[in-house]
Amino acid sequence: MSEQDGRAPRDETARWFDDDAGPVVRPYAMTRGRTRTAAEGRLDLIALVIAESRAEEAVDDQMLSPEHVEIVERCRQEPLSVAELAAGLDLPVGVVRVLIGDLLDADLVHVSRPVPPAELPDEKVLREVIDGLRAL
Repeated sequence: MSEQDGRAPRDETARWFDDDAGPVVRPYAMTRGRTRTAAEGRLDLIALVIAESRAEEAVDDQMLSPEHVEIVERCRQEPLSVAELAAGLDLPVGVVRVLIGDLLDADLVHVSRPVPPAELPDEKVLREVIDGLRAL
């Protein structure tokens, strides 16, 4: 702090304050220092996050951070992918994964993953089934 006016020097304040955004909250503060979640294997970029019906009551819970509440509210309107949530919240994907992991642990959301292309039926098999049905 400067003795003359009681304020922190400009260069020290600039690190923690953005003129457009206001005070900066570091991502690790939102996740309480965590960088991983147990559900990380299920949370790829295209995994859809869907709010549970009981999540409506839990949004008023004082234990949830504003970011947790925002994720639940957005996913209540429509299922959103992890990537869409990260972009909409303007947060790093890693932070969003940890926050979603917290919500999964609290049973406030569930995750639906699309079927990988390798597990989809072969087009040739589908055509043979269609041809067989037409032959009936």
